[in-house]
Amino acid sequence: MGLIRAATGAFSSQLADQWRDYFYAESLPIDILAVKGQKRIDPGRSSNINASENIISNGSILAIADGQCAMIVEQGKVVELCVETGEFIWDTSTEPSVFREGLGRGISESIKVLGRRISFGGDTAKDQRIYYFNIKEIVDNRFGSTAPIPFRMIDSNIGLDMDLAVRCNGTYSFKINNPVLFYANVTGNIEAPYHRSQLQPQLKTELLSALQPAFAQVSAQGIRYSQIPAHTSEIAGVLKEILSESWMELRGIELVSIGFNSISLPPEDENRIKSVQLNAVMRDTNMAAATLVGAQSEAMKAAGANEGGAMLGFMGLGMAQAAGGNNAAQLFQMEQGTTASSPAPSPATPNGWSCACGQAGNLGKFCQECGSPAPTALQEWRCACGIVNRGKFCQECGNSRQE
Repeated sequence: MGLIRAATGAFSSQLADQWRDYFYAESLPIDILAVKGQKRIDPGRSSNINASENIISNGSILAIADGQCAMIVEQGKVVELCVETGEFIWDTSTEPSVFREGLGRGISESIKVLGRRISFGGDTAKDQRIYYFNIKEIVDNRFGSTAPIPFRMIDSNIGLDMDLAVRCNGTYSFKINNPVLFYANVTGNIEAPYHRSQLQPQLKTELLSALQPAFAQVSAQGIRYSQIPAHTSEIAGVLKEILSESWMELRGIELVSIGFNSISLPPEDENRIKSVQLNAVMRDTNMAAATLVGAQSEAMKAAGANEGGAMLGFMGLGMAQAAGGNNAAQLFQMEQGTTASSPAPSPATPNGWSCACGQAGNLGKFCQECGSPAPTALQEWRCACGIVNRGKFCQECGNSRQE
């Protein structure tokens, strides 16, 4: 009784599987990476309604749209990959069809398949599937660093070499370049559509891990953290190199592009950089003098508005100026002294001054060789107002030099 039932089931299924199949996948949205192909059957007009689910008859047609590729898997092994758009006819299937191979050869091959099915109790004992993969660029994959990423900031202009903690967020895009690897190592024999949300957390974690060495290579070029968005192509190139093993060689995925929405630093790191940059600017005596003038101007305004009286305020301002060392006029004069041409004889140096006769190393007011007096501009004198000068008039109050 069981043999008769198996023979009947095998014969009916073999007869139903003679029909050629037609497979088509609708346009795949960016959220779907892979989907199992379904036979196109019109219940109202098609006679191919009793065919086995995972059997693809010889001569079946696969329609492939733009942005898709189709893969045929038989008994768990990839046997065909179709990447060209249009119509693909599978004429190497192990399931014969009299509508493709002709009546004589088709019946002969079908009898062989029928015997195998009877031996398996009427079952097909075979699994043939078609998978469609989305090979378009998958965009708008968002990422954001929950933990700070180390970034070494180097500025050779001011001698800055500082380790910072950068936080960033943005989007990246990827593309399936090798569907065979993607099927073998990611999706496998799926029944339901494979969504990118199933893979995205892993990709995001690996991308954030790869940002650290990528930032290190960028910072070695002297690029500041605020300039990173202008160098996304370089960062993407570094990330492709870093992720090629885990993404391309393992999963068949290529990183296409990456964009940064914002890159920020903790307030303490921002303040450290500003402080170092401001101090570096003060190496220029003109900038230092200008800053001092601005500070003194603000201090004078504050002294004038002092609640204890303007006189008390200006007394405090005078004490601050006396304790502050060089004033603005001296800083401006120092800058002019470094840029102006040197008069003859040569200006004084820490080892003395040079006379017009050629004698160098004079330390007194007269040349030790010819007795010529030292340049008046080089002899410092203190005015009654307390300012040290080198010229004939006080640069603070204008009083003439007193010998």
